[in-house]
Amino acid sequence: MRSLMFAVLVGIVALGFGGQYASAAVDVDLELSLLSDVSGSMSTAEFDLVRNGYAAAFNNAATWTKISQGTLGKIAVNLVYWSGANQQSEVVPWTLIDSFAAAQAFATAVTNAARPFSGNTAPGSAINFDVPLFASNNYDGTRQVIDVSGDGSQNEGANTATARDDALTAGIDQINGLAIGDATLVAWYNANVKGGAGAFVSQASTFAAFEAAVLEKIQIEVVGGVPEPATIVIWSLLGTFATLFVLKRKSKAA
Repeated sequence: MRSLMFAVLVGIVALGFGGQYASAAVDVDLELSLLSDVSGSMSTAEFDLVRNGYAAAFNNAATWTKISQGTLGKIAVNLVYWSGANQQSEVVPWTLIDSFAAAQAFATAVTNAARPFSGNTAPGSAINFDVPLFASNNYDGTRQVIDVSGDGSQNEGANTATARDDALTAGIDQINGLAIGDATLVAWYNANVKGGAGAFVSQASTFAAFEAAVLEKIQIEVVGGVPEPATIVIWSLLGTFATLFVLKRKSKAA
């Protein structure tokens, strides 16, 4: 009887440890949460440019090279679409990127994710929605970064600057922005979204410039750097030239 009871106790203890190890968080260099605005100011064609930009960033071999050169050589990333105060959805859950194939699989998931909203603009509510996702994602990153992109300032929901400050207090290391618009929107993102040591705001002056801007931005976040001011200007100019080129072709076709 004693031997049986001992065996049962050993089994219970082993089960307990087994459960502990099974749920142990995976160590990664970075937990990166992509928060993408899909509010009503964005047309279907513009949404496609944004979605395809995120996918292209992870289909880019240089992005994987930078990930692989980290201390652990892997990151975890998710994608959240957001719009109004109560409109947030994690459309691609936390995914381990530990190979180029995994990065490409994430890109495919981004491409396949449907647009769930087209309402107002509530980046503060999106940040509030996102922060708890870090605690439950089963990853333990050396850095935790939120990346917010959008084409407008807040017109609904939680105060953005307060949400940013609360996220930093909760342990998020850095909140970066990618403003799709003019200098006024960039200034708003700098004042209300950007937060944490080394945080920065990039600009895509047009939706045509988004793919190049988000590629550079994600690669900088992977390595933990900051963009050169001149580089931000280049992406803005590229977007302007791309827009003029499209307009010129349309005028010729007409």
